[in-house]
Amino acid sequence: MTSRLPPLLLALTAGILATALALHLSPGLHALLDSMARPAPGAISVIRPDAAAAPVAPPALEGLLILSPERIALAGIEVAGVGGGSIGRRIAVPGTIAPAADRVARIPARVGGIVAELRKRLDDPVAQGEVVAVLDSREAADARSALMTATVTFELQRTLFERAQVLRNSGVSAEQQYLQTRASYEEATVRRDLALQNVMSLGLDAARVTADARDGARGAARFRQYEIRSPAAGRVVEQRVSLGTSVGQLNDPTDLYVIADLSRLWVEMAVAPGDLRLARRGQPVRIGGVGEGVRHTEGEIVFISPFLDPGTRTARVIAEFPNPDDTWRPGSFVTAEIVIEGVEAAVLVPRAALQTIGGTPAVFVRTPEGFRAQPVTLGRSGDGMVEVTKGLSPGEHIAVANSFALKAELGRGQLED
Repeated sequence: MTSRLPPLLLALTAGILATALALHLSPGLHALLDSMARPAPGAISVIRPDAAAAPVAPPALEGLLILSPERIALAGIEVAGVGGGSIGRRIAVPGTIAPAADRVARIPARVGGIVAELRKRLDDPVAQGEVVAVLDSREAADARSALMTATVTFELQRTLFERAQVLRNSGVSAEQQYLQTRASYEEATVRRDLALQNVMSLGLDAARVTADARDGARGAARFRQYEIRSPAAGRVVEQRVSLGTSVGQLNDPTDLYVIADLSRLWVEMAVAPGDLRLARRGQPVRIGGVGEGVRHTEGEIVFISPFLDPGTRTARVIAEFPNPDDTWRPGSFVTAEIVIEGVEAAVLVPRAALQTIGGTPAVFVRTPEGFRAQPVTLGRSGDGMVEVTKGLSPGEHIAVANSFALKAELGRGQLED
């Protein structure tokens, strides 16, 4: 039976064997064990005053987080500069996009006739004064003919009156004959003026009528043509007639086209009476779409109705906003936020940048080494922004997104203490 060794002798033997094994380890295994003992590159470390050994050269202040740029990007921490701005309180109301009433034009047929040409189609651009259609109109031909007849009669009567005036002054003609000639001349003048006014009321050019009359058969053929011009610029949004359609008569269509300038639009809002007293003309309005791909734009109030809708007991409020790239379409439902109060603040930070550390609000200020927890004193808030009255200065850079990760790491370091 083998005798047992004393415990002290066993311990001494184990120590000698371990020392011998360590002396025969390869250099590669030594390097691996050394690398496992060191912290990983880019890792977050918390600098504390009572730390036994500082891992970086410059001594750090309390609450300083050492964080490499790679680690910042990996954690999704966004940094932005601190600045001032306006804090606004808003009223959120539903709204509907509509074309601006003063930017919609109807192109009517001012004379009766048959549509001979249509020079524009749906969605075509139209310039102000551009010819968009041509009618074959007997009414236009009659107006031109009446003007030409009245003009010829006027010229003849004017010549006769001038001769009668010369004869009367020389004593050759009797007074009665002179008075009759003058009366005919004045009547011809009135008829010419009435015919001219009729032509102008139809939108015809009197000088062109005279030129067409002197152009013989070709000018006479143009007597029946009536050009319809656009009263405003825009795009064709409705075409209400086709070639050969009779217009301008009883039960005929009154409009050929509807054009609209959609570069500026309206949003019509229904505002409750309690909020209506806070709304003013010129107040800014933030407009947001509904659904996927939501976009926002800014406008301002241009009209507040003095009447309430009997059914909804709300007032109609209209805001106008730019639409240069045709992003917004009339008829769309939107949400509108009326800014009813604006207060200037020297330092504003996003609400997401604030964290509570030790019961005190704080932000994480960017430093060359990483971030520093900075206690702050808060003021007013609104629009997702909070005023900082103490603790930050304009121009400083802070973490504005995912700052909770910095708070968590700071808390972990304090627990390890």
